[in-house]
Amino acid sequence: MVALNPSTIRRLQKLQQVPSVWEGDRRPISSDSSSNLELESETTNECIIWVDGSHGMVRAMDMVTPDTGPEAIVRTLLRAMENPQSPAPAIRPQKIVVKDREIQFFLRGVLQNLGITIDYVPDLPLIDEIFRGLQEVSDNRPPQLPPEYAEALVEKADKIWDDAPWEILGEHQIISVELNQWDIKNLYVCILGKLGMDYGILLYRSLDSLKRFRERVAYEKSYENLEEAFLGQDCLFITYDSFQEEDNQNKEKNLENLSISEIKANFGNLHPLEGLRSILYEEEAVTTLVTLEALHRFLRASRKKMTGNKFPSLSSRYRIPIPKSDEVVSIKVTTMPEVAEELYEMAVEADGEGDEELKIEMPMLKDDLVPPNSFLSLGVIPWETVAYLRDNTKQHQAAEENIETLGEGLPIILIQTSLPKATKLIKDLKEAQGLHGIGFNLGQDPIEEKNYDLGILKTYDGALHLFGEFMQNDPVHEKARQKWDERCTATHGWCGLIIARGITGASRGQPEFKDMMALFEVRSLSSQELGVGPLKLVPVSF
Repeated sequence: MVALNPSTIRRLQKLQQVPSVWEGDRRPISSDSSSNLELESETTNECIIWVDGSHGMVRAMDMVTPDTGPEAIVRTLLRAMENPQSPAPAIRPQKIVVKDREIQFFLRGVLQNLGITIDYVPDLPLIDEIFRGLQEVSDNRPPQLPPEYAEALVEKADKIWDDAPWEILGEHQIISVELNQWDIKNLYVCILGKLGMDYGILLYRSLDSLKRFRERVAYEKSYENLEEAFLGQDCLFITYDSFQEEDNQNKEKNLENLSISEIKANFGNLHPLEGLRSILYEEEAVTTLVTLEALHRFLRASRKKMTGNKFPSLSSRYRIPIPKSDEVVSIKVTTMPEVAEELYEMAVEADGEGDEELKIEMPMLKDDLVPPNSFLSLGVIPWETVAYLRDNTKQHQAAEENIETLGEGLPIILIQTSLPKATKLIKDLKEAQGLHGIGFNLGQDPIEEKNYDLGILKTYDGALHLFGEFMQNDPVHEKARQKWDERCTATHGWCGLIIARGITGASRGQPEFKDMMALFEVRSLSSQELGVGPLKLVPVSF
């Protein structure tokens, strides 16, 4: 049995002991959770309560899970003595009564040096009355989702998870859903998840609310004011979480790798006068259902047109049935590229003025595509070699148009690694829908006061992948980079990526034709086309 520290015992012994009798108990309280996946299930927590029976007041109360050990009842009791929740002095009772033999024996062992009598009684009428009231409150609490819509809402949220809109859309790329129903003309959809952190869908009731919040997020430096801005939003929301009880950082890392059976959707409402409410009422549930169905159809039909960080002007109309009725509504879904540009410029303008954590979600730069210790080089291959590789490599991604054979040849990035790693790299690029382009971007290390030229591969799924970090003041790289820019200008922006095997031996850095496994013919991308500003190295805590 765990015992109290001697210092704790001495501290409690200093409390005034009064001739009062306290009642204590631990009991389950059930709550309806029908808004989640199992529509008729209940979740049961346990309530620990300590009451001063002589004065009829609750001194301390805690909610715990059923698997919490008996130590919890002692923790609550110590708080009842030293820091009661009622406006009462810190005191030590003369006697405690409980109706559970196990609790009685446990308390006798723990409190034996405090001069408190621990007795068993068959009934605790005061606590019985308090628990009846608590259970009535729990039973009358509205469910998180209206029972008649709960299953359909979860199914629609699961469809959106499978659609994974955050793979192609950033937080600034807003989609309008025209409803003209339930006193709502439009909802403005904001996608969370591009950074691989918090995943969800925000449905703003007004464009002004969305813009005001984005502006405050971009420029606000006070976290207290930021919390006020958060609560000032006017939107419905769906967020995704893991069923696993992990710490937040692990959930952020692993969420995208979990199957839909391991993901749960959370629904709620934000409003300046209501604050955060994790409950949807009937009209809000129907609005969310119809909007998610329209968004799902739009993503399914228009996804390819929005890959590669493209966000063109698109518009579609869908006829969607209203759940639990015979009505069908016509819903118009439209991209808003002008708003996306406005929000993007706002974030770029504020880049140096606030915390990076508060910025709009831009594409995350990943560094897990190119194998470690690969040989990298910037160079050129003659047009005759290009023609040969087009017909003789295992993997060839042709250019979107015929490339004129201008200049000395095709500027290329060579990535040379082992055969298994080269094979996996090619497979990963195919799974990312192919290579969209190659570019370079400024990277800054403010701690070491160094600048880097970051080599970036952009795939058609919109992701950015780091393939190399080159010191800007390195004369060898500066010359190679200058040649690269000149050659890309000569080819009107066309370049290539060659993936080769043979990282060791004589072929390292000089692969033969038989070692070249893939050729990707793509565009050379500027920093603006990559869609990110200067990237700063910041400390990361785990």
